[in-house]
Amino acid sequence: MKDLVVLVADSNMKAAVQTLIEKRYKSLGICQVQADVLVHPRRDPGIFHEAHIFLQPLRNEYRYALVMFDHEGCGQENRPARQLEQEVKERLEQADWQGRCEVIVLEPELEAWVWSSSPHVPKVLGLTPQKMQQILQRFPQNRLGKPQRPKEAMEECLKEAKIPRSSSIYAELAETVGLQNCVDPNFVKFRQTLQKWFP
Repeated sequence: MKDLVVLVADSNMKAAVQTLIEKRYKSLGICQVQADVLVHPRRDPGIFHEAHIFLQPLRNEYRYALVMFDHEGCGQENRPARQLEQEVKERLEQADWQGRCEVIVLEPELEAWVWSSSPHVPKVLGLTPQKMQQILQRFPQNRLGKPQRPKEAMEECLKEAKIPRSSSIYAELAETVGLQNCVDPNFVKFRQTLQKWFP
């Protein structure tokens, strides 16, 4: 039986999560884990509606299941993310994942994890720190001082640097950016869940 299956909404999320679990497990404060990261073919809405159906056949192959999708684009944006997490988790528990599953709805989306004070962020995005700051100033900030529209901010930076968006960027960010100062509530939940399961 493997340790963990992670169900995610797209290849960018897969690249980030796989890199974090495989290469940054020490920084996450967990032991080495045998994990598979699977992408749902119908992305965020597919995960919201069908995560339990997708994962039920795997219930005897893995000890734990982690489900992650973006709030933005899941078709349920008018409802609180915590409520969606609870709903998907209840369905998973009824599908034989009782006591060994967790759901993280990323608000508004995965790109919220990108924005940290790490010097690696501008480097990976192909910009000087000054140029990146200039671009970020065009975007309203949330209470954590990050852009409220994180995906658009990232796309703007990549456009400026003439770099096409790809999963490898997410993997490189996950591999290089320091994790200790990340206060994003979704990231904290991700780290704490893994620490609880794999101390």
